[in-house]
Amino acid sequence: MKLLAVTSCPTGIAHTYMAAEALKIAAKELDVDIKIETRGSVGVENEITPEDVKEAHAVIIAADTKIDKTKFNGLPMIEVSVKDAIKDAKGLIESAMKLEKKNNYVDKVFEAKQEEKKKITGAYKHLMTGVSFMIPFVVAGGILIALSFAFGIKAFEQKGTLAAALMDIGGGGAFSLIVPILAGYIAYSIADRPGLVPGMIGGVLSSKLGAGFLGGIIAGFAAGYVVEFLKKTIKLPKTMEGLMPVLVLPLLSTLIVGLGMIYVVGTPVASINKAMEGWLNSLSGGSAITLGIVLGLMMAFDMGGPVNKAAYTFAVGTIASGQPSTVMAAVMAADMVPPLGVFLATRIAKNKFTKEEIEAGKAAFFLGISFITEGAIPFAAADPLRVIPSIMLGSAVTGALSMAFKCTLAVPHGGIFVLPIPNAVGGLLLYTVSIIVGTIVSGVMIATLKK
Repeated sequence: MKLLAVTSCPTGIAHTYMAAEALKIAAKELDVDIKIETRGSVGVENEITPEDVKEAHAVIIAADTKIDKTKFNGLPMIEVSVKDAIKDAKGLIESAMKLEKKNNYVDKVFEAKQEEKKKITGAYKHLMTGVSFMIPFVVAGGILIALSFAFGIKAFEQKGTLAAALMDIGGGGAFSLIVPILAGYIAYSIADRPGLVPGMIGGVLSSKLGAGFLGGIIAGFAAGYVVEFLKKTIKLPKTMEGLMPVLVLPLLSTLIVGLGMIYVVGTPVASINKAMEGWLNSLSGGSAITLGIVLGLMMAFDMGGPVNKAAYTFAVGTIASGQPSTVMAAVMAADMVPPLGVFLATRIAKNKFTKEEIEAGKAAFFLGISFITEGAIPFAAADPLRVIPSIMLGSAVTGALSMAFKCTLAVPHGGIFVLPIPNAVGGLLLYTVSIIVGTIVSGVMIATLKK
């Protein structure tokens, strides 16, 4: 039996490692295999991988800080403070061993997502880390801006009104943090905590200089690798090592990244941004439809994998300025089609699916309307030659129709749950038609090809 554990205390100096050591000793006494991830002042050590999660029976979280538990989805979990782990590590491990592990369709979807994450390495992994932390800010800001528009497109110009307040919160608050958060967490992925300061400051400078989303990506990577370089080259006496994460690294890396953004990166990247905006605004007719087809194919090709995420990241960049985007609309609509198409196929061709697959189709429906395309992965994995071409065609049709109808979207996530929000979707009726048509194409094709 294998257990996982995470230890973390607010300062990340003593109790984090004391709890880890106590769990390690107790596991040895009980003859239990355990992997312990520590999150101290120097960052994450002995990091738990998706493969570890797949093999584990349960996880112990001994922490007095906020721990992101999403990667442990599907695993039974015990949560305690670090002091509890130090005092009774043996009791914790015994309790964890008694927990029951459940398996269901959603777990299979999660495992498929984790398999995709294992394939993501290097620069792409760092970019996706930044994007994942940025998305909630874009969602919150986009919805608040859309609600402001509900009072009238220019109602926010009237000071003191609710529309103006919503615009200030969404546009002036949440959206002003998009690029700094993106840059900061790209740097965090590369260099851990010491990368946050130069990354976020580089992101702020990118926004001020007009370099925007693209400049933020450059700032994030620059900050992360500058910090890594400084870590390797600067050696302080052991008695002064505590100054590295709180003084030396933040100060020097921020200075280097800041000067680079101001004197090297800002102006040329701002020019590229303007050119890209001009190109997107000029898209019409056949060129817009072609882009919609390409985006739809990309979203369905690997369902949450690198190709899907590349298209999604491009789309998010088009709404970073706070304006609704046709590209974002096409991408979200196309991404919903694969699981919805699978669901439809299990409804119209029940005789071609097992009882378990029909039940799984119901779960895929709810994942689909929630903008979670990975709901189709178990079906695609079981019958790739029939399912993948079918969902790609349906998504391509949806992407093309959305672009042809000039539908727009102000938020990057939420599925059908953002549709009722006033002005979140431009061309709501035709947008809904786009999703339905693509779903029918995918569902009918899967049902026809399925044996």
